[in-house]
Amino acid sequence: MNWDTQRWQPLIEDRSFLPWLVSTPSDAEQLRARHLSPQMIGKLEELWKENANATVADLEKGAGVDDEPAHVLLRYDDAYQYQNIFGPLVKIEADYDRKLKESQSQDNLIVRWDIGLNNKHLASFVLPKLELGDVKLAVGDEMRLRYVGELRSHWEGVGYVIKIPNNQSDEVTIELRRNANDKSVPTECTHAFCADYVWKATSFDRMQLAMKSFAVDEMSVSGYIYHRLLGHEVAAAPLKTAIPRRFSVPGLPELNVSQVNAVKSVLQKPLSLIQGPPGTGKTVTSATIVYHLAKSSGSQVLVCAPSNVAVDQLTEKIHRTGLKVVRLTAKSREDVESQVSFLSLHEQVRLNDTNVELVKLGQLKNELGELSSQDEKKFKHLTRNAEREILNNADVICCTCVGAGDPRLSKLKFRTVLIDESTQAAEPECMIPLVLGCKQIVLVGDHQQLGPVIMNKKAARAGLHQSLFERLVILGCQPIRLNVQYRMHPCLSEFPSNMFYEGSLQNGVTTQERLRRNVDFPWPVADAPMMFWSNVGNEEISASGTSYLNRLVTLLLDDSSRLTNTFLGLRPQLVRRLSLASLRPAFNLLRSVLSHHMKVKDHTSCRLCKPMDLSVRNFIRKLKSPRSMRSRDARRIISFCPASVPTTTKESVS
Repeated sequence: MNWDTQRWQPLIEDRSFLPWLVSTPSDAEQLRARHLSPQMIGKLEELWKENANATVADLEKGAGVDDEPAHVLLRYDDAYQYQNIFGPLVKIEADYDRKLKESQSQDNLIVRWDIGLNNKHLASFVLPKLELGDVKLAVGDEMRLRYVGELRSHWEGVGYVIKIPNNQSDEVTIELRRNANDKSVPTECTHAFCADYVWKATSFDRMQLAMKSFAVDEMSVSGYIYHRLLGHEVAAAPLKTAIPRRFSVPGLPELNVSQVNAVKSVLQKPLSLIQGPPGTGKTVTSATIVYHLAKSSGSQVLVCAPSNVAVDQLTEKIHRTGLKVVRLTAKSREDVESQVSFLSLHEQVRLNDTNVELVKLGQLKNELGELSSQDEKKFKHLTRNAEREILNNADVICCTCVGAGDPRLSKLKFRTVLIDESTQAAEPECMIPLVLGCKQIVLVGDHQQLGPVIMNKKAARAGLHQSLFERLVILGCQPIRLNVQYRMHPCLSEFPSNMFYEGSLQNGVTTQERLRRNVDFPWPVADAPMMFWSNVGNEEISASGTSYLNRLVTLLLDDSSRLTNTFLGLRPQLVRRLSLASLRPAFNLLRSVLSHHMKVKDHTSCRLCKPMDLSVRNFIRKLKSPRSMRSRDARRIISFCPASVPTTTKESVS
């Protein structure tokens, strides 16, 4: 199907299609029609999420009631005011998240059964809502599977997601919890199953608890950190830390000048912000800082990030330096494989053979599947002791920001806390690791890139979308900027450098290192491997109600044999479509088309991207606060964009 919009333009301008879509209102209907502003439409859409039958009259009933929460401030009088403002916002987001997750029910599923290596039942099925972008799912999420057919009695079981759709399969796989009724699992049935998302309040509860500790516990943070977090101007006494003669550390690359300056500055200040533009080596710099902090202070360092992927990457770098590292994961993710699985706490406990009794009980549990109540109690007691010993002996403990609220860390105090990708975490999320006795904070991130993802519009409008890093920058805390990028072609880095970094971004790679001579493509500018393809298609809202997609972009790409042939001239596994987390429906639509021609990989934020040869972008002008998406090692870029793209947005071409 070839949709040439120019040929349809006269009919569109004459509104010839309008009677096909809606009936023309009568004179009487026009008289009683009312004007709805975009603000009223937005509020009505929010009301529909709670009451599907709500009308404009319901909207007018509450028009006089100001239900907007208090907006976040730059400065707070005390920690109680801080808690009173952020607490309701976290609750609003939690309530919305719960409603969203609990609505993610899917009926009429076909299940494929299997047995895992740990002898647990595995259920695999396709979630159509996931493909449409109506739901979000991550490894480690808890789901409930129910059988509602007539071939046997009704059954339900709970398990954790261990696999989500990828290039090889569109299936979701959950690992069922082992219980006394394992034999009742309906493995003989394949149809008539339902899946529900099991919502957990853990992350939100830990945010609320952290803010409460900040308010009532004087030992939660040092006096200086307390006042700086509240936005008060206080003088900081320089830390008495011996400056090392050599800043580069074992197992990691040599540092450049800006990285050395960042490390040197951090070692001397109780509060530091490090801004790392794309490809400037934030992870290497962070790992180097952690090494020197651990060696100079002699105390444990807590390293956090908002996502498990970011934590794993930093854990792997820190491990290279020779420090004793422990990766603390949630119980629900202990079976999820990663490149640092051998450093995880549960794996170190399993491999520790010094406690013979614990080893024997572990072997017995693996063989039998369960232990007697007495043996189970003893096994848990020995496991807790082993975990405590390993944690106490570690130089560095790595976990997510929410994971820092794990009860296993509750008895530990951390003088120094480093939070990587801190600009992608909401401020209450950053508070969880900070209230564990922090006296020195290092926040690493880039407030010019992707910010915290806040699902509730009301909470976002009130300022929950602003990170702690960004608030401190506004208050005048000057970040230390890493200014040498090693990722992009120099012509791609020029725009973000001038647009967001005052022209300070230098190139650590040359043009020759970022060119491929074996690809013949007529770039508009021969020496600049990027282009823009304008289209006049209209964006439409997805079924989820939170995202936009442009179907014309997909049709253009599918219809262009020159583009696809050029793609096929590259290594297919290196051709990827990047999309913002909020553009999931657009990506799903694009993937369904491109899958006929090539392998397409989905990455929803720059921290997940691996080096690539080509990046395809889609600019959606209806996003209210687009964030930057910059590719790792991108050698060329093709952007599909509307006829007019705002030049003042943070959506960069690199």
